[in-house]
Order: sequence, then C-alpha cells, then structure tokens
Amino acid sequence: MNKTGVIISVVVSFIFLWLISFSCAVIGADTSIENVLPAGGCSKNWVIKDKAALFNSETLFDHINGEAELYFPYGFELLATATYVNRGNPESWIVTDVYKMGSLIDAFGIYSNYRKVNSAWVKIGVEGFVSSSQLMFYQDRYFVRLQATGTTGLKQDIFLVCGRAISKNLPSNAGPPKELEILRIPGIVPKSERYIAKSLLGYAFFRRGIIADAIFKDEQVQVFLVPEDSQDAARKAVDRYRSYLKTEGQTMKETGTPNQISIEAVDPLYGGVFFEQSGRYIIGAIRLKNPSAAKQLVEKLRGRLDSAR
Repeated sequence: MNKTGVIISVVVSFIFLWLISFSCAVIGADTSIENVLPAGGCSKNWVIKDKAALFNSETLFDHINGEAELYFPYGFELLATATYVNRGNPESWIVTDVYKMGSLIDAFGIYSNYRKVNSAWVKIGVEGFVSSSQLMFYQDRYFVRLQATGTTGLKQDIFLVCGRAISKNLPSNAGPPKELEILRIPGIVPKSERYIAKSLLGYAFFRRGIIADAIFKDEQVQVFLVPEDSQDAARKAVDRYRSYLKTEGQTMKETGTPNQISIEAVDPLYGGVFFEQSGRYIIGAIRLKNPSAAKQLVEKLRGRLDSAR
C-alpha cells in the first residue's frame, strides 16, 4: 500500500471509531433512565419482575395505547418502565413508569393533566399525590407514575417507599416552574394550575400557556397566561384573537397603549373575557359575568409578571 493509501486507511479507521464511540455515548445517554428504577426491588417485599423496558416516541403506543398522544406535545423523549411484584402475593403488582419529558414545565404539564384539586398531596419530588391505587409526581424533567394491578388497593406507604426510591435517583436541583409564580395571586384555587402545551383554550393562536381556576367577586372564573417568544409574536396572537372575535360578531372594547393593549369582550365559548398583552406575554381571565370588573384581577397578574422579569 502506498503512502496515500495508508493515510486514507487511517482516516477511515478514525472516523469509524469516532462513529462507534458517538453511537455508544448516545445509547448510554438514552438508556440511563433505566437506572432510575431500582434494579432489585423498590422495598423489602416488592421485587422487580423483569428487567426494565424502554419505549420511545415510536413505541410508546405499545405501552399506553390511547394515551400516548397526550404526551407528545410535552416533548416526550423516553419512558422506562418496570413491574414490581409482592413476595407474598405474586398476583399483586406495581407498574412503575418514569417519563423523560422535554423540560421541567413539560413534566409539570403532563402531571397537571392528572392531578385534582382534592387529591391527597404528598412530599415527593416537586409535588405528588397518592391514593390506594396510584402515586404520581414530577421532578426536574421527569414524570413518575406508579399504579397497582391485581389488587383492589395498596397502603399509601407502599407507594411512598417505592416512589422515594425512584426520586432519590432523579435530579433534585429544580423546584416548580417559574411560570407558576406569576399566578400566585389572591383568589387562585390551589393546585388548579395546568400547563397546556398546545392550543390553550383550544385556540391555535394561543400556542401554549397556563390556566388556573380562581374565585373573583364570588364568581368561579379562570385566569390564563400565554408566554410568547417575543413582543411581536404576542401581538400577532392578540390580533388573531381579535379577528376571531370580530368574525363571530362579538363587540369589543380596547384600551391601553401600543405596548400594552387591553381588550374586553365576550368569547362565544367562554363568556366574558378580559385580557391584555404585556410585552411577550398575554394575560387574562375568562368566564366572567362582568368582564370590565376583571381589570383589577389582570392587574395583579401583571404585577406578578413585572416582578418576575
């Protein structure tokens, strides 16, 4: 082999080895979620049935057919699942799922789809709730769900022991999403906040956002927050909402400045609405009997928003 051939051979070998090492690194990164699930057992009497299995976006339907579509808008990446069996009763199982989502707020978002305001709250992860049949919590960008099968119910302590064994294997440096702080105003119903990753209120022009129940002047209403990438993007979303309301024949009252426009109207789906654009955010309230009265509610949201910037 001549000198040129030797050089080409060395370069090709180097590239081949680099590709192999890169692939191994990627595989290692993807499968590390497996290690979150306790390999032997999650407690003294609950042992793992089989090796943990992994599901990606193409195979998630095989594990949760009918629910998989719910996870994709929240940046689902990977699921690790394992089944733990009771030593004394092999028919009693705990199916444990750990979902790796796109971000912290995505993990909260998928979790918030399941929680109820009257759930039994437990201190695990950032937040969790438990019943006789399941435990759910989120932590960092992970959503964890434990479910009992083959039994009418389990003691909550069993779920908590298993859940905490998983929690200690997850990153623990993140609290709740900072966007939730904006909704910390008087009247918000605790634990009612939900992050909707696609089409808030069912409107495509509100790409994503947070909604929460609130009590305002003895009314049950809802407040919402739409974060956009820029002030221009927020204005375009407001313009599309305005056009929609006009198309539906709704009257509107507009006030404010070019940088902070407020609109009072009646939404054909949600009744009275008062909302405003503030920088790259849209904040508002719906289901109002008197939309103009909600101005002070939105002002409180804006105050929280300004302090969070």
